[in-house]
Amino acid sequence: MKFVTYKKYQPGDLDSLDMQELVNRLADFFLQSGFSPAYDYMNEMDEEQTLEQLRQAILDAIQNGELFSDEEWQKLMEQMQNLSAEQQQQVAERLMERLEEEGYISVSGPPQPSEQQPRPGAGSLGQEGQVRFELTDKSLDFLGFKTLKDLLASLGRSSFGRHDTRDLATGIESGGASRRYEFGDTINLDVAGTLAHAIQREGSHLPLNIEYEDLMVHQTEYQSSCATVLMLDCSHSMILYGEDRFTPAKRVALALSHLIRTQYPGDSLHLILFHDSAEEMPLSQLARVQVGPYYTNTREGLRLARRVLERQKKDMRQIIMITDGKPSALTLEDGRIYKNAFGLDPLVVTQTLEEVAKCKRAGILINTFMLASDTGLVHFVQKVTELCRGKAYFTTPYTLGQYLLMDYVNRKTRTIH
Repeated sequence: MKFVTYKKYQPGDLDSLDMQELVNRLADFFLQSGFSPAYDYMNEMDEEQTLEQLRQAILDAIQNGELFSDEEWQKLMEQMQNLSAEQQQQVAERLMERLEEEGYISVSGPPQPSEQQPRPGAGSLGQEGQVRFELTDKSLDFLGFKTLKDLLASLGRSSFGRHDTRDLATGIESGGASRRYEFGDTINLDVAGTLAHAIQREGSHLPLNIEYEDLMVHQTEYQSSCATVLMLDCSHSMILYGEDRFTPAKRVALALSHLIRTQYPGDSLHLILFHDSAEEMPLSQLARVQVGPYYTNTREGLRLARRVLERQKKDMRQIIMITDGKPSALTLEDGRIYKNAFGLDPLVVTQTLEEVAKCKRAGILINTFMLASDTGLVHFVQKVTELCRGKAYFTTPYTLGQYLLMDYVNRKTRTIH
């Protein structure tokens, strides 16, 4: 007969819990992207996260039962039901300590007064004296792996290979018909084909004399390298209408980064945020990025992406643009930002399409993933794809990752012939 034994909760019991599960359960908190409408345009939401916020997020997850997906977590939940509020605070404190001990977060003290001045395009640093934390590369890598794993499961794929092209080259793995050896080829010798040519030329007598023209080598599919710029729209519309579109985009960026690092080490990935202006952002800072009261300066994002890709010496160069709004801002020659959110402004659209044409001349492909079906946006994206011969996907935050990864891996549009 099976018995269940209850005992008094001991803080040491937390040391056996899996912190990866905790990080996974708190992923929405770590990657939150919201902009509170209670704040006006001059006082943006804090982009720094504090330990107090993390403590509350852990307590909320405990109270909602979100941390208890298996027997181990369920056992802890049963033990904690009889704990006081103070004891539950101690549990949250210990879990935060373990997150830091295992390298999932790094804790920093309150900023100095000189550091509390807000900088353009970023949130303020919160209340004075609050201790803050940041996600480490270990956490970001895990969240990228988890998102990628979930996406692959939904696609029904167990693994991905390299980028396929229509070119064949001699290499290690055979994937095509053999051909005669040419100077400079890798000596991936097709022994059977070489002997067959020699026998056909000299007959079947021994010893068999093999000449240079008898040498046959295996062909393999040429595995190209790719430089990618991921352009994320962080304008205000990405969290409007009761739907958060930016957090799923951040998750996909982490998944794509993990995929490239582990499966395509010869590829490169750069991240560009575009809003009133545009800037390149290290992937390590992606978790901290939030949307703001911004317009959509698509042209500035494309211009910066083109400059980044022109420095890359890769076979394929592409821009993946994730957006939910039509272009509504433009950087003028004197540096001022021209804004017009009403309809498709001819000046904004014309200069944006001129930048698309420059990308095409530079051999850069633009694939657009649209998170909205606004008529103006549809017409604009259709024109972009017509100019650069890229692809446009009408998708949702829930299917964005599937479409993007399928496009990246399958490489339906080739640039090498």
